[in-house]
Amino acid sequence: MRRLGFVQQKIPCVFVTDVREEPSRKRQCQHFQVVATERMNPVALEANVDCSLATEKLDGTCCYVTLYKGQPFLWARLDRKPNKHAERRFKKHQHAHRSCHGFTWNVEEDFKTVPDAWIPAHKVKHVDGFPVPDEHGHIPGWVPVEKDNKQYCWHSSVVDYQVGQALVLGPSADDKDELEITAVSLADLQEQTLELIGTNINGNAYGLGSKKQPIHFLVSHGGICIRNPPPVEFQQLCSWFQKSPEGKVEGIVWHCPDGTLVKIHRHHLGLRWPEDDTCLGNTPVVVRVPENGTNDAHDNNMLAFFLALNGRRFSRLRDVQLEP
Repeated sequence: MRRLGFVQQKIPCVFVTDVREEPSRKRQCQHFQVVATERMNPVALEANVDCSLATEKLDGTCCYVTLYKGQPFLWARLDRKPNKHAERRFKKHQHAHRSCHGFTWNVEEDFKTVPDAWIPAHKVKHVDGFPVPDEHGHIPGWVPVEKDNKQYCWHSSVVDYQVGQALVLGPSADDKDELEITAVSLADLQEQTLELIGTNINGNAYGLGSKKQPIHFLVSHGGICIRNPPPVEFQQLCSWFQKSPEGKVEGIVWHCPDGTLVKIHRHHLGLRWPEDDTCLGNTPVVVRVPENGTNDAHDNNMLAFFLALNGRRFSRLRDVQLEP
């Protein structure tokens, strides 16, 4: 069986894209918009996208589970970006050539420093021992989420290294129409990528928790399948996103038979995001975080709170509230 849930690089759009000189709907202060044309991306055609598995593209921040100091650890996405001087040179080149091709980086001098524990993402190219930036001028990478790092406090809230578990949202094993909140061993998540979603992530598109009592989960990439997805055709996708209740998602990621990933984002189609009501936020959910003999070791995090809700069902994910 093909293993899903491994996102280390930018995923290309399922359609060929075009750049328009208009304010971005997705990023503030970006004065251009990347839009999909109706022409299929050759990468998608070669990967046989019509035989792929369609999964929900989630609006959060990317994470990775791999070893750190000899134990499975949660890592946060941290792209190494150019310093101000190099960024100006890069943008000047892009504006003059309407392309990043032909620009030369000095990786030793052009990029901001990163923590000592930082590692480049898989498949990042190296030249003379140095990682090479992608077409956006970034070097994708990861940094371990340590408990004392306030920058990653919401990442820390969903893991407990003492018991080696993470709080994960995924499909219920008992009911295909229901989600499940559960504790998963970090060892079982090793070498997977996941999305962190919740109250304090990307404007909280799914309406989770509150300022007083924030709620966050990890969701394995490829973990939320789209039921009865539309054909991979421009007009039918536009219609599905606008008219179908299942279309109230940020986008779709297709997992092709050869492992290739391609995506479509609502902004590629000129559609608004976030929606007032999302498909994920309206899905019923059950909590299954049972005592296992080690729960008394839980720190004051999401796992400890959800232990008190074990067995509870909520009619919508957005209705989940933690016990005081």
